[in-house]
Amino acid sequence: MNLTPMNLARLPFQQWATDGRLYAVLSAAGFSLKAVFVKLGYAAGPVDALTLLAMRMGIALPLFAWLVWLSRDKARAPLCGMDMARIVLLGMFGYYLSSLFDFYGLEYISAGLERLILYLYPTLVLVFQAIALRKWPSVRVAQAMAVCYAGLGIAFVHDVSFASHGTQVMTGAAWVFASAVTYALYYLGTGAMVSRLGSMRLSGLAGGASSVLVLAHYLVAGRPSELAALPSGVWLNASLMALLSTALPIYWMALAIQRMGAAQAAAVGSLGPVLTVLASWALLGETLSVFQIGGLALVMYGVSRLKPAPAASPRRAW
Repeated sequence: MNLTPMNLARLPFQQWATDGRLYAVLSAAGFSLKAVFVKLGYAAGPVDALTLLAMRMGIALPLFAWLVWLSRDKARAPLCGMDMARIVLLGMFGYYLSSLFDFYGLEYISAGLERLILYLYPTLVLVFQAIALRKWPSVRVAQAMAVCYAGLGIAFVHDVSFASHGTQVMTGAAWVFASAVTYALYYLGTGAMVSRLGSMRLSGLAGGASSVLVLAHYLVAGRPSELAALPSGVWLNASLMALLSTALPIYWMALAIQRMGAAQAAAVGSLGPVLTVLASWALLGETLSVFQIGGLALVMYGVSRLKPAPAASPRRAW
């Protein structure tokens, strides 16, 4: 290759794409914008959590089918009846209940605090593993978990003290924590199936199942007749969420895992909370204080010291 200025400029980009770092960063950025799109959707018009989630999952349903189609040549095993039952359960916990609880929480709390709470899910994975195995975590792991919750406490107390309605912050935090609990259950469930089905195929199937569950819930409890009257800004943010914060990040993470391995791809994915905080500050005008930065640093440090059992599935897309 001739080392012209244009080729020299192209080399780093090509190298990042080849070794997977570009895809890992794109995936982390896409997932981190989810809460921002939810907040922008709420601000764009009179829309509730269930309606916005139904719009997102309805638009994402064909994208989940696209992910399954992309993985057709790498399908490792045919689906049996038990596989389908497990996929429905994973869809219920991972994209249906977790997303619904998360959307409820974002009606009350900031996007930055939401991402901080969600990022604690590895601690919940360890708790569930300890209960199942009847074995207490090591002292080092317990200390790391304490650091995580200390960081969350700093950010939480700051948000409560500066909010006009502290009870709303506590309500929103409780909903988002419930989202983290259900996602931890989803994460544990993927470990038993991902080696057979592959991460992209499993994510596409579970996402498709959850889309059907969300749409069924909306048809029963929602107001489908009002969808056409919603402002275009709500539809725009729901569409961006379905594409940029749901389907494409799963695809990018699968490419990153193929090129650099699950461990390194997950390490790059740890940028997610930082990107969410920065995006919520830049796009939503949320405050960025020393307490929030300090709490974020503690949570990220604590999570980096944890080693939950690998599930080799893309990072959360809800």
